[in-house]
Amino acid sequence: MDILVIDDDMAIREAAVQLIEDCGHYAEGAEDSKLAMEALRSGSYDVVLLDLYLAEENGIDVLEKIIAKYPRISVVMITGMGSIPDAVRATQIGALEFLEKPFSREQLGLILQRVRRHQSLENEVVELKATVSGQQPNARFSSNSKKMQESLEILFRAAESSASMLLLGESGTGKSLVAREIHARSDRRDKPFMTVNCPALSKELLESELFGHVKGAFTGAVRDTQGKVHAADGGTLFLDEIGELPKELQPKLLRLLQDLEYERVGDTKTKKADVRVIAATNRDLDEEVRKGEFREDLLFRLNVISVVLPTLRERPEDIVTFAREYLQFFAKRYARDITSFSSSAEEALQRYPWPGNLREMRNAIERAVILVRGKEILPEDLPNSSEVAATEARENGDGPWIGGQFSMEEIELCHMERIVESSSTLSRAAEILGINEATLYRKRKRQGLK
Repeated sequence: MDILVIDDDMAIREAAVQLIEDCGHYAEGAEDSKLAMEALRSGSYDVVLLDLYLAEENGIDVLEKIIAKYPRISVVMITGMGSIPDAVRATQIGALEFLEKPFSREQLGLILQRVRRHQSLENEVVELKATVSGQQPNARFSSNSKKMQESLEILFRAAESSASMLLLGESGTGKSLVAREIHARSDRRDKPFMTVNCPALSKELLESELFGHVKGAFTGAVRDTQGKVHAADGGTLFLDEIGELPKELQPKLLRLLQDLEYERVGDTKTKKADVRVIAATNRDLDEEVRKGEFREDLLFRLNVISVVLPTLRERPEDIVTFAREYLQFFAKRYARDITSFSSSAEEALQRYPWPGNLREMRNAIERAVILVRGKEILPEDLPNSSEVAATEARENGDGPWIGGQFSMEEIELCHMERIVESSSTLSRAAEILGINEATLYRKRKRQGLK
């Protein structure tokens, strides 16, 4: 956990920071509420240790400020002899625990254990409320597809081990959901699950995101930070799109996998972290190794348990089941009295190839639920209905398709409209087509399309 100690007595503050670090956590100190609120604003803390009596401030007032602005942070009051009634009042206001000075490492350790247990229960309650209120779709981990059943059986059988796992497959096949389910079925389920999206950041920022940095390590590093590796200690670290991991960071990840050791950016002190790594990619890592873009020894370490998640078009038995679940979920979310798909709509769902897999299906059903006029979703309510029609036209020999006797302009127009139909926004469609939004607008306007 990351902990902020607020105490005006420098000796007590520094001793508390040292005790916290001896217990295996990260800590920083602040001598007054101004510095404390700045630290809370710029950093991410799990716990605050707050002195009940600061030099010129009342700790109760500071407690109220912290609870009002950062309600998810657990506050432990530090109190001296004779001030127990005030500490009890603080717990009535919102402090989770109180710790009497002077305190030992063992006493502090017990308090922090109780805080972690409380936060774990709170997180479970939040997730349960979100599920009950329909804020999350029901993630299915059963399947009518034999291919998917085999993949899940391998992954879930190995879930309780600490072996690294590599999830392969196209984008949108549910790799991140499966990673979370593996964590939930492991003996690490009560510890953190942290995600790092490898392509989302530059090399420098990604290294800091993973391993943390010390103050002054680079421009903008105004304070020490702990990375996702530290945050995942004891739990699971999910590296999404690992094939995009810069070559410079690959040896550092290999060291973490082999020795459970790492160093923060700008630091010379070696740290330990007991993390289980699950990685995912839509790239062919063997090909990346041949091209020299991915380390072979890193691939070996990641590839202890490796499974390819099949695409949605490879598991047609599940298409209607998933669509009905998304329909139920979004109908509840948007308070729409929509009961079902028409039989022709279900046929259209099964004929469509779903290039974007589950992610595309979710968007398609959400859009249909929002825009449908009746209580039943028809084929024309589906954003991919033009693709289904195009498939039928190709089969009947009366529409443009690749390899048919059609001009480039006809094929381009057909492709462009299919992408627009299946995308949530024109901006997203332009991104997929590899052109800017203004060019897409001009091309469609030229064809008389809105």
